[in-house]
Amino acid sequence: MTEVDVASGPVSLPDLDDEHSFEQLIEEYLRSESIREGEIYQGKILDIGKDFVTVDIGYKSEGQISRDEFISADGTLSIEVGGVIDVFLERRENDSGLVELSKEKADRLKIWDQISDACERDELVEGVITGRVKGGFTVDIGVKAFLPGSQVDLRPVRNLDKYISETYKFKVIKFNKKRGNIVLSRRALLEKEREHLKKNTLDKIQVGMTVEGIVKNITEYGCFVDLGGIDGLLHITDMSWGRVNHPSEMFQVGDEIEVRVLKFDSGAERVSLGLKQITEDPWLTVDSKYQVGQRVNGSVVSMAEYGAFIELERGIEGLIHVSEMSWTKRVKHPSKVVSAGDVLEAVILDIDTKAKRISLGMKQVEVNPWTLLADRYPIGSHIRARVRNVTNFGVFVGIEEGIDGLIHVSDLSWSGKVKDPREVYEKGTEIEAAVLNIDVDNQRFSLGVKQLGRDPWETVESRYPIGQVVEGVVNKILDFGAIVGLELEIEGLVHISEISHEKIEHVGKILDEGQKVRAKVISLIPDERKIGLSIKRLLEHEASAEYQEFIDNQSTTATTLGDLILDKIDIGSLPEGKMEPIVVPDFNADREDEDESSEMQDPGPVEASDSEADVATTEAEVEAPEADAAPEADAAPEADAAPEADAAPEVEEAKTEASDTDAEAASSDE
Repeated sequence: MTEVDVASGPVSLPDLDDEHSFEQLIEEYLRSESIREGEIYQGKILDIGKDFVTVDIGYKSEGQISRDEFISADGTLSIEVGGVIDVFLERRENDSGLVELSKEKADRLKIWDQISDACERDELVEGVITGRVKGGFTVDIGVKAFLPGSQVDLRPVRNLDKYISETYKFKVIKFNKKRGNIVLSRRALLEKEREHLKKNTLDKIQVGMTVEGIVKNITEYGCFVDLGGIDGLLHITDMSWGRVNHPSEMFQVGDEIEVRVLKFDSGAERVSLGLKQITEDPWLTVDSKYQVGQRVNGSVVSMAEYGAFIELERGIEGLIHVSEMSWTKRVKHPSKVVSAGDVLEAVILDIDTKAKRISLGMKQVEVNPWTLLADRYPIGSHIRARVRNVTNFGVFVGIEEGIDGLIHVSDLSWSGKVKDPREVYEKGTEIEAAVLNIDVDNQRFSLGVKQLGRDPWETVESRYPIGQVVEGVVNKILDFGAIVGLELEIEGLVHISEISHEKIEHVGKILDEGQKVRAKVISLIPDERKIGLSIKRLLEHEASAEYQEFIDNQSTTATTLGDLILDKIDIGSLPEGKMEPIVVPDFNADREDEDESSEMQDPGPVEASDSEADVATTEAEVEAPEADAAPEADAAPEADAAPEADAAPEVEEAKTEASDTDAEAASSDE
């Protein structure tokens, strides 16, 4: 070895005479020429400085690498002097004459090679999901890779953040080293595992067996349970013997549950599961626990328009229909009376174990106020109450709190003149009526106004015998005659043929409404409440000579119509004084403005016999006889049509004479 002095100092040069040294120079030169940029080489650590690590890769000069590239994640230095590492040659000589090396790039290139090999061999790689990006995640597998959101699990996932910082194995589905693009998939791995599990599950699953599974998804109608490669549906109706409003009340995604296989279709790979079937059906012991008429307690779990469902125990519910909630109130919706969660006392009305139904009643817990009405308001008693509502078929009056009585339109008047009660009565006014009937079962309280007095038609034969001359007011003009009011509740018909001897085209040309007229009674049918009158017969009667004699006899006897009535009536049988009505308190002051009675249908009169007997003669009921249909015989009644034998002798004689006169007039006409 020879030393040569240069400006920088002495430099040792190999001795060219030494054959071994010359060969060493040739070897080093060839090796330095074989080192190329962009390749990975092994280097020996010569020195670890404060900022740099010196590495010899066998080139003519050493290289320096930043100390930071050797610090691990926990902050420690993982190298030592003399150690051998892989480095990446970026430049063979930089501006300082040193080799430019990089450990990070060497590691990255090695990973790319490993990933490339794994991709070719269809192997898996492991990595950590580091964060979210548009459309998926970034994954650290030694280099940055992309995981699409659709490839993170078998089903779409709403909460993607739960995967961040988690370590998984992935399959490389796309690899491009030049562009530095790696796409991963976890779903492909899961599908492969799932297929293996599915095959094992399908081989051993059977109907009726109990299996374990994991809740994978929750919907409104049930839960999907992973049984191991295959999902089964646990329907909401099979979760509990009791009421379940939503599956989320019982389960959460990820819960491990034990279920029973109800149905299994191996071809379609469908499995129906049940949870409640693991326990005994509580309806099997209902008959031994509950009986009709028993009082029970329960909480309101659900409501519908027709009633409220009460949970008596887990899996056993009963229905309280709206009609069974109150004796007196007409409940339109159960929410007006109860609320969800309320604890109620009820009575069992019916049990149907086959249909799994229990009917309950709230109102049966209290005394039915309708059963007490008969003692407070006896049939036939009179009451005075306030009008609650008026409809076209009757008048509703308040009896007690929540109880109304109905005065049907047919019970307002004996004559049936009142066609629409709204034209006569007003809401809020007081009215007196008689109690007709109390129907506890149908909850109907029937009243009548006309029943406060006697039916005037009961004595009409004695007051208006055939041949009697009467005076009245024309109430209504009809096409075929006129309705003449004789009393408040008594009317008669003057047919168009009995008005005049002359032919009349229109009754209105002869008579006017409100006009006072005199006529003769020519027919009487009390059962049908019909009185036939004739103006024409009266005029004929008055024109005869016998009529004057009849007038003279009437003046002599001085017998009045009132005397005849007194003779016919047994005064001793009449009640002494007037019946005092029962005054009903005003229960309507605090009631709601909404009238339930206005929505009721016409129940009709209390009894058919009353309604038929109480309807007076109207234009619709009177049959229009033909013009020549008025028989002459009516004008000349026989002697037996006279008043009863108990009438005064003078009156009998006068009636006989009047009858004879009518007969003679009839014969003269003939």
